[in-house]
Order: sequence, then structure tokens, then C-alpha cells
Amino acid sequence: MIREEPSFAEYKRRWPDAYRAFHERPGLAGYFLKKSHEWAERPFGSAAHFARVLEVGAGNGMHIQFVRHGFDEYVMTDLDLEPLKGAKLPPGARGVRVEAADATSLPYPDGHFDRVIAAHVLEHLVDPHVVLREWHRVLSPRGILTIVLPCDPGVAWRIGRAVGSRQRFIDVGIDYDYWMSREHVNPINNLVAFIRYYFRDLEEHWLPFHVPSMDVNLFYVVHVRGGAPGAR
Repeated sequence: MIREEPSFAEYKRRWPDAYRAFHERPGLAGYFLKKSHEWAERPFGSAAHFARVLEVGAGNGMHIQFVRHGFDEYVMTDLDLEPLKGAKLPPGARGVRVEAADATSLPYPDGHFDRVIAAHVLEHLVDPHVVLREWHRVLSPRGILTIVLPCDPGVAWRIGRAVGSRQRFIDVGIDYDYWMSREHVNPINNLVAFIRYYFRDLEEHWLPFHVPSMDVNLFYVVHVRGGAPGAR
């Protein structure tokens, strides 16, 4: 006898509030998640400027809170816009808009954006090798693609999950192990292999310990410089 399929609709209803509440409360898991967004923005201070910025899979809008560079247009996209309704924008932010869009098939012309940001997105998507080419397609020839990934299933990540987030989500009725198995469909080592295959001009960061290992770090941040064809 097999158990019934859990309700995806119920999971989607519960997850945004639980995710926001968990990462807003004190604790190492919430601290390091926020740090991953901060680390991704370190190279781009207030003196930098990107005319058109696209964020794919913006979720609840956490990443834009850490953006320090200037922009004329910042497009936050996701398939589900409900979590973005409560997004906090940086003080004085102008030119921000929210659009429904599929990160795997973007409704934008080739070379349209000067920067593309994907924070904690690629690990969720089937056929990541195809998705990377799609993100590259909308990037301008001198643009930058920034990708943030968890080091899942590295040792440090699994320990952090076990002692941090797992029990808190279980406490609010979310079967954490089941849904993470369905959500994190791509291991970090495979995703890094794809990124290194397709792109040449990379600035890679393994964080927080700066050792190029998925087992001792929590996050991998990469900046792909140059939207001109660079695949091998």
C-alpha cells in the first residue's frame, strides 16, 4: 500500500509565510541565507550602474534588499507573484516592476538586460543546462549573470539543514524532507559543472570559507562576465 500524494497546493500556501518567518527570526540559518544575497552583491557598490536588471525567480523579493548599485530598470519575475506582494524595496528605489515570467522561457528579446540575477533558483529547475542558455540569451554582450546556489548535498549544508531549518518547518506542518527532495532537484556539483562548461569568464566564490569545496561551504556564488557567446 502506498501513501497518497501530498497536496502541492497546500504546500505552496504554507511555504511562503513559513519561509519568511523562519528567515526573519534570529538564528544561524536565517543569518547565512541573508549573507548569501549580500555576498552576491559585494562586487557591485554604489558607484556601479546597470541600466536594465532582470531577477528571475525573485520569490519573496529578498534579494533586491541587498542591491547597492544603481539601475534604471529592475524587473522582478516569478511564476507566482503572490509572495512578491510583501517585497521590501531599498530606500529610494525607482524603476522597479514585477512581472510574471517563467525562468526557463523568458519573454524578453536577446541581449536585453545588462545584469541577470538568479539567487537560489537553478537548483529547482529541470534541465538546468537549457535554462543557463536561456538566461545567457537575454544578457547583453557586456552584461553580468549572477547565480547564487546552495551547496546541497554537501556535508556542511546537510548539517546546517538538520540542526537549523528542518525541524522548524516540520513544526508548522510542512513535510520538509519530502518537499526539499522535490524542490532541490539539481546537486551543486552538477550545476557547477554545467556553468564551467558553458561559460569562460567566471568569478567564482565558495562561501563562507573560500575553499573550492561543496562539503565545507554553504553557498556558491558566480558572476559570469560577458553575454557574448562564450560556450565551448
